[in-house]
This record gives sequence, C-alpha cells and structure tokens, in this order.
Amino acid sequence: MKQDYIKFPLHLIVHPFDGFWDMKYDGKGKLRVAIFILALVAVAVILQKQYSGFLVNYNDLRYLNSFSDILTIVVPFLLWCVANWSITTLMEGEGKFKEIVMATGYSLVPIVLVYIPATLASRFMVMEETAFYYLLNAVAFLWFAGLLFVGTMTVHQYTALKTVWTMVLTVVAMGLIVFLAALLFSMLQQIYDFVVNVYRELIFRA
Repeated sequence: MKQDYIKFPLHLIVHPFDGFWDMKYDGKGKLRVAIFILALVAVAVILQKQYSGFLVNYNDLRYLNSFSDILTIVVPFLLWCVANWSITTLMEGEGKFKEIVMATGYSLVPIVLVYIPATLASRFMVMEETAFYYLLNAVAFLWFAGLLFVGTMTVHQYTALKTVWTMVLTVVAMGLIVFLAALLFSMLQQIYDFVVNVYRELIFRA
C-alpha cells in the first residue's frame, strides 16, 4: 500500500487521464498524499530560492523569509481549491471539494520532480548552460498546468472548452476573494482603531 503512495503519483503524471479517472472513481489517491506533495513543493521552492546557483539566483539571501515562501504556495493553493469549488458548484460540476484538493495536489508533482534536481544542477552550471535551468522550470510549470487542466476536466466531467472557461472564472474568483478579504481586513482595522480611540477618549475624560 505504501508503494502506491509513490507509484500512483508517478503513474498519474505520465497517464493523467487514466490517473485522474482512477482517483475519482476507483478511490486511488489519498488526501494526505496531496497535502504532503504541497509541503514538498514549498520545500522545493525554498531550496530553489536559497540554494540555486549564483548565476540564476537573484534573491538577496539576507531578506529571504521561509514562512513567507510557504504562504505564497499554500495560500494560492487554498484559494484555487475554494474558488474552483465555488464556481463549479454553480456550473454543475461533479467534483467534491476533497477531489479538487487531491487533483490540485497531485498536479504539483512535476514541480517537486524538476525543481529540486534543477536547483542542485544550477550550482554547477556555467553561463551558457543556464538556459537549460530556465527551460526545466518552464517545463515543470507547463506540465503542472496541463495536469491541472486534465484533473479539473476529469473531476468535474467537463468538456475541454468548459474546463478552460471554468479555470478562467476560478482565477477571477480568486482575485475577488482576495479583494473581499482585504476589504474585510481594512474594515476590521478601522473598527478596531475607532474602538481604541473611543476608549482612550473616555479614559482621558474620566
């Protein structure tokens, strides 16, 4: 069974249509594995920012914050899952929230498989070879995007065109959620400042 935790993700990224179908209808794939893959992506991104070769690393190591890097991975992941579930619920999607999380998590496998070796290889590259580093990163992202597309299409049982439209709406919904969250935070901050000012005024007048 433990071998399936490794074997199935590798099978899925090579045969995405079969893999996502098996995940949805045959019970293959685990939520905890998807979450673990997300954690590995966060580790891969942190390693890339901190340890990639100086020819491709333009980050100032003095100002890197691993916690912020983790948030830049986890927050968009959660936003995508919530937004996609919200949109597909209105568009007769068949996917459950758990299935969306799993499909998104398993789609991230190429990021892990490519980023870590590319980071290690970049430390030994000369200037003429850095193009391969950027090519590998681009391939990883496109591979991830392709898997996410197939995963979304299979989980919700959409056509290709409807899947594209749904993914566009999901991105829009993500922006809307961020806007509303920022607006709510701003309102709460103003209410807090108002209460504090009133309290201070009462204390000074007492």
